[in-house]
Amino acid sequence: MTAVDSKTTPQYSKADARRVARETRRNEALAHKRLTSPLATILAVAIAFLWTIPTLGLLITSFRPGADSATTGWWTVFTNPDFTLSNYQDALTSGGTALTLGESFLNSLAITIPVTVFALAVASLAAYAFAWMDFRGRGFLFVAVFALQIVPIQMALVPLLSLFSRGLEIGDVQIFPGLEMREVDHSFATVWIAHVIFAMPLAIFLLHNFIAEIPSDVIEAARVDGAGHGQIFFRIILPLATPALASFAILEFIWVWNDLLVATIFAPTTSLPMTQTLNSLSGTWGNQWFLVSAGAFLVLFVPIIVFLALQRFFVRGLMAGATKG
Repeated sequence: MTAVDSKTTPQYSKADARRVARETRRNEALAHKRLTSPLATILAVAIAFLWTIPTLGLLITSFRPGADSATTGWWTVFTNPDFTLSNYQDALTSGGTALTLGESFLNSLAITIPVTVFALAVASLAAYAFAWMDFRGRGFLFVAVFALQIVPIQMALVPLLSLFSRGLEIGDVQIFPGLEMREVDHSFATVWIAHVIFAMPLAIFLLHNFIAEIPSDVIEAARVDGAGHGQIFFRIILPLATPALASFAILEFIWVWNDLLVATIFAPTTSLPMTQTLNSLSGTWGNQWFLVSAGAFLVLFVPIIVFLALQRFFVRGLMAGATKG
């Protein structure tokens, strides 16, 4: 048993502890003072107020009769209040396409939820492989995947549409034998795959940065105990990476929910989302734009619920990795 030399062991008194605590509080107060100022607070409030005015006008317009919205501005509601719920009823039961906004609401859910799940599943597996599996060309491949973020989506639309229209064949093997457009007129498969492909570069990059910061001692201890990659991924990585997964789930859900371009190109006519139907509510000459304002808040309703439900995970995921200790 080795004796500990009391001369080399640091001794801390209560006075030292109080001094350290005072210095810590002083440093925190100084940092808070440097990062905040009355001018910055006033400027932030002013910007938030100006940013909110158009949204408030859109909300008021969604409850005003169409005739009033066509002749007077939304601010006249403060002197001549007149509200109705018919705009929301008409927006749900009408649409310029073959679908109503209510029917396309179900299509949006059928597109967004599976895409979010598939993207998280594929990206988390790839991020774990890049972070904790040693294979040849790992660094180059990760940089190549990350570099795909600079490729505009529009450049991939025509090749991907051509791929889905005839299937992908390598030799005598057809990779997507069931994805011919003539066979999936009532399916969401094409728009699911397109959204997942477009989400991969950013998803892998974000999740990799979080998963790579998990202490290596935890991974090594699991390997010493005989755990394989599957056990490490499902029992260690996924529970620890919950904030990052929830953060990206919010972003991916909102991106896919608000998407118009990809769904318009790849979704069948009977599977168009709310954004496409909302785009056609204004009428031929835009004379029913008050219905668009009501439909816009109907589209906005679900993302707000998702964000509020996962907000605490979102904040934790954004703060993860900001500091190391």
